[in-house]
Amino acid sequence: MAPHHLLPTDEHGSKLELPVIWDAPDADAQSVLRSGEIEVLGRMPYSSNATFLIRIDHRETPTAAIYKPERGERPLWDFPSGLYRREIAAFELSRALGWNIIPATVEREGPFGVGSVQLFIDAHFEQHYFTLVKEDEHHADLQRICAFDFLANNTDRKSGHCLASRWGPIYGIDQGLCFAEDFKLRTVIWDFGGQPFGEELAAAVTAAASPSAELAEWLRPQEMDALAQRAEWLSEFGHFPSDDGSRRWPWPLV
Repeated sequence: MAPHHLLPTDEHGSKLELPVIWDAPDADAQSVLRSGEIEVLGRMPYSSNATFLIRIDHRETPTAAIYKPERGERPLWDFPSGLYRREIAAFELSRALGWNIIPATVEREGPFGVGSVQLFIDAHFEQHYFTLVKEDEHHADLQRICAFDFLANNTDRKSGHCLASRWGPIYGIDQGLCFAEDFKLRTVIWDFGGQPFGEELAAAVTAAASPSAELAEWLRPQEMDALAQRAEWLSEFGHFPSDDGSRRWPWPLV
């Protein structure tokens, strides 16, 4: 799945002008995403599933968002239909952990049926994980994403799925291929392998062994059990895992 900053163009080949892009508390952003009127601006290029850049008009705030309808999902042998639900589960897990690393995401009916709608992140789009990790100031956010990906069993953490927002935090996007029952982690984030968890991160990982009721709404019971088991193992291990050499890298890398 392509990063959602690769914007569609108009009929003249020019990138579409975006509506207001804003940073807001999750509750405020969710309210806008759920209730605003949707206008499809274009289809995101290079996405394996139908992914649309949309404008949401809510009161006086036109907002950019990403819409992924279930109807546009390509069938996969190792994931059930409804990948959009995993996008929402990823947001709920991030909230339960107390981490602001997944943009606000909701379920709603759109022009092409039910799907996920996620707040668009205005970012420094020339940056990605391999450039961000070179700067120590980004390590705290990237370590949270690293731990999140292990807990969520992310099978597709490409470098371009880490966005450095223009207001500061780094966000992870494209979490549709997460939460499988069988362990199948694939990620580019291995630079912290072997390093011990800090106190805040360790406490959050331990708490993830008791997943929230909000998260259970989006996942199967066996997937919830597997998440709890991964959290328990990671909490006991107390360090960032290292690459075990078993091809746990996505393709393409960026």
